[in-house]
Amino acid sequence: MKEEMGDKALQLVARRFAVLGEPMRLRLLQDLTEGERSVNELAARCGGTQANVSRHLQTLAGEGIIKRRREGTQVFYSVADPTVFDMCSVVCGGIREKIRKEDDAMKSGPNRTQQVAPPSTTSSLPVA
Repeated sequence: MKEEMGDKALQLVARRFAVLGEPMRLRLLQDLTEGERSVNELAARCGGTQANVSRHLQTLAGEGIIKRRREGTQVFYSVADPTVFDMCSVVCGGIREKIRKEDDAMKSGPNRTQQVAPPSTTSSLPVA
């Protein structure tokens, strides 16, 4: 029998999903799969300002998803909870399958009674 989660646990799960619901945070996590990076490196690689990237990194660190290490005046970030990539992999796999089905439907031509939405632009979601 499956164990039900209590309200506190469900709130924590909802918080985790909310934190991961921001595309920039997903970009940062994707970049951190390759190893530890400084804030400046992450900002340059992810296309954000240092202030914006720092704010997102603080949110991810506050949730325990990443950790920080200070070396002199620089701060380096790395993944603290690799299970986040399991979740991302499942979600991204589902998105890819949805896009594949939409693409297949577009190629085969929609019938006149059912319109098929164009493929989503989210095909570049991060995967660990």
